[in-house]
Amino acid sequence: MIQLFLLLGGNLGNREAMLSEAEVRLSGVFGKTSQKSKLYETAAWGLEDQPDFLNQALIFETDLSPEEVLYATQKVEQDLGRERKIKWGARVIDIDILFYGQEILNLPQLQIPHPQLHLRRFVLAPLAEIAPTWEHPVLKKTVVELLKDCPDTLEVRLLE
Repeated sequence: MIQLFLLLGGNLGNREAMLSEAEVRLSGVFGKTSQKSKLYETAAWGLEDQPDFLNQALIFETDLSPEEVLYATQKVEQDLGRERKIKWGARVIDIDILFYGQEILNLPQLQIPHPQLHLRRFVLAPLAEIAPTWEHPVLKKTVVELLKDCPDTLEVRLLE
């Protein structure tokens, strides 16, 4: 079994309910989460003139291939109403594959580890809560070290 690290996010509709439903559906594919972060409210990244996001990091154990994981996560997004119109635009749900164990994969449709995770505070803050000592297989830094060195200055708040 491989540890699979995912980041859920969304900024449209009932954000908490959508993240919860995504977790339920992902658990139907991968089984119960082995760990999950609290919810974090984060300023939009990339295209900033939009509502704030809720984000949450999850860890599952899986025996699916990376390509099967991608298919499953995209199916959950689609089933929950995700529409891909504008890059970094507002969305009801987004599911990013952050890590697939220590594997390094560079395919046109899938790059693992996620190529931008070390540049995004909204990814690193929830990930640091549940996997602070996990080492990035390319950058050879822990999640906590990546968060400390992150150039992103957008606000990330723990949702009360």
